[in-house]
Amino acid sequence: MFTKRDHTFVVCAYKENPFLEDTISSLEGQQDVGELMVSTSTPNDHIKDVCRRHGLRLVVNPNPHLAGDDWNYAYRSASTRLVTIAHQDDLYEPNYVSAILDAANADDGSAQIIYTDYYEIRDGSRVDKNALLAIKSLLNAPMLNSHMNGSPFFKRRMLSLGNPVCCPAITYVKPNVPEEPFDTTYINSCDYKTLVDLAAIPGRFVYVPEKLMGHRIYSGSATTKNLHENIRRGEDQEILSMLWPRPIASLINRVYALSEKSNQI
Repeated sequence: MFTKRDHTFVVCAYKENPFLEDTISSLEGQQDVGELMVSTSTPNDHIKDVCRRHGLRLVVNPNPHLAGDDWNYAYRSASTRLVTIAHQDDLYEPNYVSAILDAANADDGSAQIIYTDYYEIRDGSRVDKNALLAIKSLLNAPMLNSHMNGSPFFKRRMLSLGNPVCCPAITYVKPNVPEEPFDTTYINSCDYKTLVDLAAIPGRFVYVPEKLMGHRIYSGSATTKNLHENIRRGEDQEILSMLWPRPIASLINRVYALSEKSNQI
């Protein structure tokens, strides 16, 4: 039986992000509040002041490198069985943790990840519907089926047309996930590679189809920056080539890159 005491939100903070406090406030507003903490590889007065105001523990990664290294450090810093790596510019609906706990308790104990659907935040407004969100919801739908969401074949097929899972919407079930789950070789697509790696080993990808997390799209986000620099496209090409012959992977990546242009500002 999982309760709120089994869950930790670790907020990964970077430099002086103006949305950090909004993210923390949304976590404090959960109906079921477990442990909250902040992890950073760029300690500064802004992050320290926010943590001080909210009474949160701050941990500092002494060996920063890429995003995956920071996420692994944050993940290791949490002692609970359920861990959500929250990004510093996103928001969570008040019933996010409650829904995760319900899904965890309904599972047979083999869940690797439990993740929800999400909406976008653009110019301060909530966006529930656009072509990209609709496609991702469709791709995630097979993970509602208990005969599919535990199958390496179907988990990999879900990821074979691009990554439909919003990384900060994921809660990791520590007993069923490696000690350092995150890929540390990719600049942008470490979340995608992590899921492909997890898909190959036993366990379930449990999908909650409610939009319980808001992903902020703005010019300063890492995703937008990496799309502009074509970093993401090259990394996604490599990952898709692990799932398909290279010519097919290239075709899928071209289509996927066009759909992801909605993340550009």
